[in-house]
Amino acid sequence: MQMTLPRVLSVNAGFMDAAAFLALKGLFTAHVTGNFVTLGASLVTGTSGALAKLLALPVFCIVIILARLLGHSLRERSRPVMRTLLALQLALMTAGALLASSLGPFPDADGTAALVTGMTLVAAMAVQNAAHRVHLAGSPPSTIMTGTTTQIMLDVADLMHGLAPESAKAAHERLGHMTVSVLAFAVGCALGALLYAWIGVWCFWLPPALVLTTFWMQEALAAADSR
Repeated sequence: MQMTLPRVLSVNAGFMDAAAFLALKGLFTAHVTGNFVTLGASLVTGTSGALAKLLALPVFCIVIILARLLGHSLRERSRPVMRTLLALQLALMTAGALLASSLGPFPDADGTAALVTGMTLVAAMAVQNAAHRVHLAGSPPSTIMTGTTTQIMLDVADLMHGLAPESAKAAHERLGHMTVSVLAFAVGCALGALLYAWIGVWCFWLPPALVLTTFWMQEALAAADSR
């Protein structure tokens, strides 16, 4: 599996979702859908983490808006947008790793330490979502696999039914890209769970390293687009 920029981001998203879910009592940092489910479960069962899941949505939304406004501002000044957003994500990821390793583990997911750490990581993944949506729109989403998996199954069904040669070629190409994206996310989930089980909250230092590798990938992508 060739590790392109979108695939590294998918690995990162899977890692963050699994590691944060374990460390922060069911908090999803890479997307907001799961937090609605776990919020309801927390309210019914009385387990900790309800406040963190409640805050995750507005934090996620506010950061998306700020990232979009930052992108407009950078573009108006002819400054690199994608590289700046990756740098912002790296800074937030590093801050989250520092908070997790210095304040964790987190027995109370609604405690101040857990909330600050969790919302920092949510903000980091909100930036990734915004950057991917705007600058990597041609690639499958790196954080939400439901739509991607649905499209994979639709393409499989269409190929089984039979398609015209041109349509079949497009379906095969799309199927390949999307399958690799799902696999990359799954690899990230496995790594996140295994590393958390092995070294606890120190595992949060891997995502900044992953995001750091995206800088040269982004430069290569920009160079290819400019040709």
